[in-house]
Amino acid sequence: MTTWKDLAFDTDTIIEGMRPWIECESPTWDGAAVDRMMDLVAVKCAELGATVERIPGTMGLGGSVRARFPHPRAGEPGIMISGHFDTVHPVGTLAKNPFRREGGKVYGPGIQDMKGGNYITLEAMARIIEAGIETPLPVTMLFTPDEEIGTPATRTLIETEAKRAKYVLCPEPAHPDNGVCTGRYAIARFNLAAEGKPSHAGADVKGGISAVREMARRIIEIEEMTTEACTFSCNNVHSGQWVNCVPSFASAECLSMAKEQADLDAGIERMLAMSGERNGVRFTVTRGVTRPVWEPGQAGTMALYEKARAISEDLGFEMPHRSQGGGSDANFTGALGIPSLCSLGVKGEGLHTLGEHIDEDFIVPRTRMLAGLLATLD
Repeated sequence: MTTWKDLAFDTDTIIEGMRPWIECESPTWDGAAVDRMMDLVAVKCAELGATVERIPGTMGLGGSVRARFPHPRAGEPGIMISGHFDTVHPVGTLAKNPFRREGGKVYGPGIQDMKGGNYITLEAMARIIEAGIETPLPVTMLFTPDEEIGTPATRTLIETEAKRAKYVLCPEPAHPDNGVCTGRYAIARFNLAAEGKPSHAGADVKGGISAVREMARRIIEIEEMTTEACTFSCNNVHSGQWVNCVPSFASAECLSMAKEQADLDAGIERMLAMSGERNGVRFTVTRGVTRPVWEPGQAGTMALYEKARAISEDLGFEMPHRSQGGGSDANFTGALGIPSLCSLGVKGEGLHTLGEHIDEDFIVPRTRMLAGLLATLD
């Protein structure tokens, strides 16, 4: 009788299969680009015999793909795979970091976060189906378009699907030591706005009040609030386009992260208290999207982790676990108390950079580990 341990996985085949996905650039804010990526995903799932739904996007973002695989117990609580296909890389990044294999590494925008992990999950399912192995539980895969901006459009969709599941597996990038996440830090985003007074920067520079200058001061103050308990980082700074104008408006975003919800709540209170007028500039802080803390140590999650650890060690790889920053959609499922495991995907380096890549040697072990989970979880 064929088992998951007998499944044949080939590194070269998997890498070539990934290639069209990596070369289909899909930055979050380009809804049409994300939808083109979702077309490839929908076709792949349909080829494996899944019932595929294309869920329209909202907020100007791309749509989602939900794939339910045939199973005698369809409709009962099973395994949910939660993944995203949006990336932080704008269209054109492929020219700077093209898909290629060099020195045991495979490069390309989004290959680590998290197209590679999504692909090997489908590859594991493909080989299970091909071998005629019936998974103990029904499997549903939900792929969404907006994780990189905090999942503002699909959080409810993810939570609704997760409430139907017994387990949630999230193939986000593996940790460098083959570790996985059994908890995630809380995250809050903020929108910052400064309103000053315009004037001609050449003829009447003293007649204006620079919103940019005040925004710069505020950003320094915000980032200096960072402690071990709660961090603050600002980016996405914008203002006017004319250097001969004293800028009357400036905007930015801030990301705050904390291990404990109470620390994040305190950070939120400090941020919102910064709203007001100073140096003739009105400064406004508003809340953006928030990821709740996924508390580590939940009994159901730890039992799920032990099953994954045993499979990985059977393959010859230790698999430590930890609570981790850099949130994921498992924040939502873990916060609901649903047994969840994150960072089950590929291992590499250069996350969110032009050097993003994965390690060739680790592709098959992780694919086989995922196959083991799908084939044994009950």
